[in-house]
Amino acid sequence: MKNLVLLEERIVQLLNKLKENHLLISQLSEEKQGLEKQNLDFKEKVSYLKSENDSLKVANSLLGSEESKAVTKRKINSLIKEVDFCIHQLTQIN
Repeated sequence: MKNLVLLEERIVQLLNKLKENHLLISQLSEEKQGLEKQNLDFKEKVSYLKSENDSLKVANSLLGSEESKAVTKRKINSLIKEVDFCIHQLTQIN
């Protein structure tokens, strides 16, 4: 009889521990979702700031030193080459 009581107590302890674990899993899952959202927000902000930084670099290079102007000229030439390539592709389709 004593073994049965001990077994029942162990089962109750295990069920309580299981309930605690489920609650912990639920809390951690919510925390994970919050952190994933925060991570996505940070990534979007970083992307925006990089774009803003590139825009400021171009604007600054138009006003700045010869080295900055050279970088801007290379970017413009690269864009012109891309446009020429696209035009060439379109003329081959027609």
